[in-house]
Amino acid sequence: MTSAFLVFLVLWLLALVGTFIPVIPATALLLIGGVAGVFLKGYSGAGDTVFLAVLVVLTLVSSFADNIATAWGAGRYGGSKQAMWGAIAGSLAGLLLGPLGILVGPLLGAFAAELLLVRRPVDEAARSAFGTLVGLLTGMAAKFVLNLLIGLWALWRFWGQGPALF
Repeated sequence: MTSAFLVFLVLWLLALVGTFIPVIPATALLLIGGVAGVFLKGYSGAGDTVFLAVLVVLTLVSSFADNIATAWGAGRYGGSKQAMWGAIAGSLAGLLLGPLGILVGPLLGAFAAELLLVRRPVDEAARSAFGTLVGLLTGMAAKFVLNLLIGLWALWRFWGQGPALF
């Protein structure tokens, strides 16, 4: 095991946890870990450049996965833009409530936004809040899977076994 492998492993594990905690920048940790790993093992030109370029693209895809899924969920169930912003605010406020707050916060935030800002009836507000929550959870799951796969690929590379593009 090399120092590049260990540094990336620690940052990757933090990124996996950060997938479910909005204040931890999961994709940034993956990218920082990849860059640090490349330079710790000794930058070797074209192979590492390709690796870093692919890593940047994959981390961008991962970082947008939850936003796209949240928008999809809100739109699919009739939610407004205010519901999406309410879900984001609720997820941040939900951090104070611990693990349960990560689920309850976005739901209550979207619901409150629909009721108070958009002035929808309770049943419509509940439906769009549910859709926003479905989208948020779908996005978290997609981001987790992407971060898991990115990490496994990078760990394989830093272990010394993997080529730059595989």
